[in-house]
Amino acid sequence: MADSAPLKEIRVQLKTRMDKAVGDFRKAMAGVRTGRANVHMLDNVNVDYYGSQMPLNQVAQVHAPEAQLITVQPFDPSQLGAIEKAIRAGDMGLNPMNDGKLIRVPVPALTQERRQDMVKHLHRVLEEHRTAVRNIRRDGNDAIKKALKDKKITEDEEKRSLDEIQKLTDGEIKKMEEMSKGKEKEVLELN
Repeated sequence: MADSAPLKEIRVQLKTRMDKAVGDFRKAMAGVRTGRANVHMLDNVNVDYYGSQMPLNQVAQVHAPEAQLITVQPFDPSQLGAIEKAIRAGDMGLNPMNDGKLIRVPVPALTQERRQDMVKHLHRVLEEHRTAVRNIRRDGNDAIKKALKDKKITEDEEKRSLDEIQKLTDGEIKKMEEMSKGKEKEVLELN
């Protein structure tokens, strides 16, 4: 984009918002289960901790000591039952076992059907984030058109800026698609 102040401000806002969308997509993908144990699989689990919903990693220590096992050590042992219940309710096909001090969560190998479901889920998440990036692009385009209407920029600057916003959008979407392809390959890979 050109160096005029309104355009710089718009570019910085768009880049920041798109980076947040890509970061959110990266975080959502980290929680997608593959055939191997990963502590991030439990990132979306919230525990009812004394009446309020808390992320699991704030009420317990989560480790993956083996490729097929996750261990959860609560900071407060009286919360074992609530943590176990939250993991079961997480809809990840995990069956935690409580030994009174520690929760062991065996990570079973994924069936081919479950792998296909995970890939479909990945595609849904990717499409939601593509839409988010496109909405950010639309907001940027609207801001540029408003700046032109208010005579803060020239028509040449508008055209150049709209092209740059499209390139930025395409680049961010391409990043997410590449991450998705890598994760899809990881999910479909048989261990």
